[in-house]
Amino acid sequence: MDGDLAANNGGWQWAASTGTDAAPYFRIFNPTTQGQKFDSDGVFIRRWLPELAAVPDKAIHDPWTWADKQGITLDYPRPVVDHKQARVATLAAYEAARKA
Repeated sequence: MDGDLAANNGGWQWAASTGTDAAPYFRIFNPTTQGQKFDSDGVFIRRWLPELAAVPDKAIHDPWTWADKQGITLDYPRPVVDHKQARVATLAAYEAARKA
């Protein structure tokens, strides 16, 4: 569905810091932050995830919180990863490896 070799290959290399411009250790990809920055109104999200079409713009990047407050059950899974916690754990692991 999203088959653009240059964009996908480069994007994954950038996210993994393994491309030709390998980044500092602190560049950890967060899809929610990316969405807030580059799709603040949720146009892309609504195009490809019609089950979130009724979610207001302000809640589109965290629809579960909005749905819980409204007493609505979304036909969309909850997050598997807590990106804030994962970033803290990853940076701690990087620091431990650096010191080893």
